[in-house]
Amino acid sequence: MQIHDLPLRQLIIELTEPDAEKMLDTAIDRWQLIAAHMISILGEGGFNSLYERSVILTRSTFPWLLSSGWQPATEQRFIALRASLESQTTALASAADGLLLANFTAILESLIGAQLTTRIFLSALGKNASPDRKGVKK
Repeated sequence: MQIHDLPLRQLIIELTEPDAEKMLDTAIDRWQLIAAHMISILGEGGFNSLYERSVILTRSTFPWLLSSGWQPATEQRFIALRASLESQTTALASAADGLLLANFTAILESLIGAQLTTRIFLSALGKNASPDRKGVKK
């Protein structure tokens, strides 16, 4: 899936810039923040459906990406994702995580629009949008 809104696409690129030393922990921490925020809005089932659909779409490029086998406890929710990413090189893991996040975002954007999706992501990650939405302030 493709993200159509340019500022939203730029936000996702910024969020997935690889830092080889911290890539795995950063990715899992980001997913935990997003999940907690999205579950408060959509409920557990809503988030799980969006995430699982994103995994399915991402598997067409990265077939080794595992499904979640959902665990209710937050700290265990992304065990399968961590295991999948750990088994790959940093570059490949980063690319897969980036595509997974892009697919998740594109699905959400198609359902609720770019502006609301951007606001949800910024809120979940503790960031503020600049007034003109052309950039992101940390």
